[in-house]
Amino acid sequence: MLSGYRLMWVAIMFDLPVVEKKERKAATDFRKTLLDMGFEMAQFSVYMRFCTSQTQIDTYCKRVEVALPEGGKVNILTFTDKQYERIISYRGKAKQAAKKSPSQFELF
Repeated sequence: MLSGYRLMWVAIMFDLPVVEKKERKAATDFRKTLLDMGFEMAQFSVYMRFCTSQTQIDTYCKRVEVALPEGGKVNILTFTDKQYERIISYRGKAKQAAKKSPSQFELF
């Protein structure tokens, strides 16, 4: 049985240089790569993806490492689905409804 303590989320958080045209292109390409890998944009420089195993997490971490642009800072954070459910979100001053887990699991 899959448990909310075993199901995981991967968050990619980054600050990339965007002063020069070449840097902006590299940052845009990195964002597009994350989207192509199935990550969703949570905020402009924060992308998240649901994973069903540590093996899947390791695979995505390696893929992100290959796609890293020159310069900037990129952090990869992993946390359980139960922790994800406890995120408190606001849009302006309005508190948003609690996050829901994906309704379908990706199986590879």
